[in-house]
Amino acid sequence: MIRPGWIVAVSVAILSGCAPNVSPSSYSVGSVGQVNRSIAGRIISVRPVNIAGQSGAGGLAGMGAGAAAGSAIGGGARANALGAIGGAVVGGIAGAIIESSATQQTGVEYVVQTENDNLMTIVQGADSTLSVGQKVLVLYGSPSRLIADPRG
Repeated sequence: MIRPGWIVAVSVAILSGCAPNVSPSSYSVGSVGQVNRSIAGRIISVRPVNIAGQSGAGGLAGMGAGAAAGSAIGGGARANALGAIGGAVVGGIAGAIIESSATQQTGVEYVVQTENDNLMTIVQGADSTLSVGQKVLVLYGSPSRLIADPRG
């Protein structure tokens, strides 16, 4: 028999590995060797933000687990079908809630004024240590990044 506690524990463990990496210090393998345009600017605003990282995988996993657990309820085919449908609905909702809490992160929103007086906003991970008035480089790419200007 499948125990609901195990389903929740396994779902949280799997989904916590699904949180996107929003650190400006991390690059994907596909980014290596890519040339990106950069522009200089100065930070004019910094504020903390919450980053929600839902992909829908939690809801799908919950639906599957809920349907499997729900189909074991009852003694006949009709009861099994109704149990599977009810389990899928409850499991989908629970999976989405678990994914939302497991993948939520904190970040920082920066407003940058470029040297030609354009304004840009970029959000990145909270491990960034940039401050108002600091000279920075905006690195275009996917994702775009903000780093301290090494030229000073």
